[in-house]
Amino acid sequence: MTIAGYELEDVIRKTRSYYCLECGKCTAVCPISRREMAFSPRSMVEAAITDRGGELLHDGRLWSCLTCRRCSQICPSDVRFSEFTRDLRSVARGVGQEGHCSHGETIQTWMRMMADPELKQNRLEWLDGELRTSTDSGTIYFVGCLPHYDALFNRIGAQGLEIARSAVKVLNHLGIEPIVLADERCCGHDLLWEGDIENFRKLAELNSALLRETGAQRVVTTCPECARTLKVDYWSFGGGLDMEVLPISQFLAQKLETGELELEELGGRVTYQDPCRLGRYLGVYDEPRQVMAALGLELAEMEYNRGRALCCGTSAWTNCGATAKSIQVDRLREARVTGAEMLVTACAKCQIHFRCAMDDTQLGDEIRIEVKDLITLVAEALDRRTESAGGP
Repeated sequence: MTIAGYELEDVIRKTRSYYCLECGKCTAVCPISRREMAFSPRSMVEAAITDRGGELLHDGRLWSCLTCRRCSQICPSDVRFSEFTRDLRSVARGVGQEGHCSHGETIQTWMRMMADPELKQNRLEWLDGELRTSTDSGTIYFVGCLPHYDALFNRIGAQGLEIARSAVKVLNHLGIEPIVLADERCCGHDLLWEGDIENFRKLAELNSALLRETGAQRVVTTCPECARTLKVDYWSFGGGLDMEVLPISQFLAQKLETGELELEELGGRVTYQDPCRLGRYLGVYDEPRQVMAALGLELAEMEYNRGRALCCGTSAWTNCGATAKSIQVDRLREARVTGAEMLVTACAKCQIHFRCAMDDTQLGDEIRIEVKDLITLVAEALDRRTESAGGP
């Protein structure tokens, strides 16, 4: 069966699904399987192999997977279940099947609008007079959808614009006036992982052309999903950037190591959420912790951390319902148990999902904890350093 440019046999083969031993280790660690008895990575692979996905393509379980990669990490046969799910979703879309989009498809709509090459945007109004940017820097700051998230999730206190402004402020402190693209598009991460390959390719082509035209050597981003998409997926789907792509925590850790960055200590006891794309997908675990240490923060690790960290509960703004809420609540309880005063995130989506869960008035203080993005803490430390030095 060939649908949307995919051969089901190819999906099964390239994701190593034939190597499944049916040991059930994936199911044992899957956050969805622990909450929905009908869902199992192993059984999904079995269904695809035995009937070549005919029934599975019309099965709502296909959209439940978080693509958090916890299952693949423990699989003795290296079955790439998250990629299996992603590619199978593309096939399912070819027969008219889709997941349930959260937020009334608002986010997916703006992503598909950005796939139009004729679209004219105004993306730079959030830059205030104190932030310095350039048109010929060697470094690009890839903003992603932060300004849009800020508008959509303003009611729950999302830090979208604060994250973006903090990033430019920190880069300025390091003597970098980054390029910020007026016509940057969404990286396409969510469309890709929902199976909308066509629009993902359009976004990849538009962004790749814009980025190459700058002549820059490096892209820094505050979004782990942007980092993964620009660094890995653009190459995998026929594009690719001949420039370094760095999550900002990794970039800052490098500057700390070379002595180019010194931070005022903030103090306090915090815990940290390892984002799936930053950790299990890009292998970036130590760098955010190095930055927190430089901030003088006492890190109280949650029981499940690093490669075992629990996902924030939903993927690509799809199927965000009772199961997702349960995962978020469990993770917030885990954070509270550490005795930390603050939950530090390095992904705007993680922060939004946790803030949304805490918006539940019935749970009240049981799961409430202050949530801040790591880069905003770095910017705060630089402000304190300036104040202690008698600056303006």
